[in-house]
Amino acid sequence: MSEKQTEPSRLKREADYWRGSFSAMASPCEVLMDLDDAELAQQVLSAVEGEAKRIEQKFSRYLDDNLIYKINHAAGEAVPLDEETARLIDFADQLYQLSEGLFDITSGVLRKVWKFDGSDKLPAVEAVDEVLSKVGWSRVTWQHDTLTMPAGMEIDLGGIGKEYAVDRCVQKVRELTGSSVLVNFGGDLAISADKQDGTYWSVGRLITGKENAVAMFRLYRGAIATSGDAHRYLLKDGVRYSHVLNPLTGWPVENAPHTVSIAAPTCVEAGMLSTLAMLQGEQAEAFLKLQQVEYWLD
Repeated sequence: MSEKQTEPSRLKREADYWRGSFSAMASPCEVLMDLDDAELAQQVLSAVEGEAKRIEQKFSRYLDDNLIYKINHAAGEAVPLDEETARLIDFADQLYQLSEGLFDITSGVLRKVWKFDGSDKLPAVEAVDEVLSKVGWSRVTWQHDTLTMPAGMEIDLGGIGKEYAVDRCVQKVRELTGSSVLVNFGGDLAISADKQDGTYWSVGRLITGKENAVAMFRLYRGAIATSGDAHRYLLKDGVRYSHVLNPLTGWPVENAPHTVSIAAPTCVEAGMLSTLAMLQGEQAEAFLKLQQVEYWLD
């Protein structure tokens, strides 16, 4: 199919705004634009899609031709990092320290034994223990622009990558227009500016076990990020196992909320708090009360 044939299906005029859509980072992506100019709307959509796919190409652990692949296959050799990657690693290191090891970007290897497909197939304890021996950010040598990991270890920036992409795309939008644009990547979203008429963007809130939105967020500014186990879990003997894994044990966090949504000035901040809350398990709400942010738990 040619570009001219596919372009109209990606950009659509709604009642009083433009809606653009594409797929990236294994998520449906939407861009809602409080604009009249169709040409500018297309420029905004193209800029957002381009930045999202740039970040996906650079940081996805599922590709075999990017920097993350190089890091994960360095076999103990030091890997020099560019400034953007170094900033993300610095941020991940801060989260590791703040969470006392619960947020660990080396824990992605646990996915080799955990397949959260809604079935009742739990991995063997021995299999989890074997992979757990390859987890531990404290074993990594990080010197701002150079990273060295023991052979067999890997990093996965998926826990912060999508929220980072949303914020980066919002910055791209601001370079093109001062009008209000909402960037929504699979429920993690942020707004570039207030609407000129003082109204808000309406965004549906999804929770575990519900196909349709259970409520609407009225978003004037800032960002919202959501963590949950709606589509990624195991269920055995009446026990639901969340996809949120404790990197200290290798097993799902116990008694974690099904869904956590956080409002914050940026998507990275909202995503950080929603993930940390999930990792707190049954202490999630107590943790969020201390943060003094708006939150929704289910």
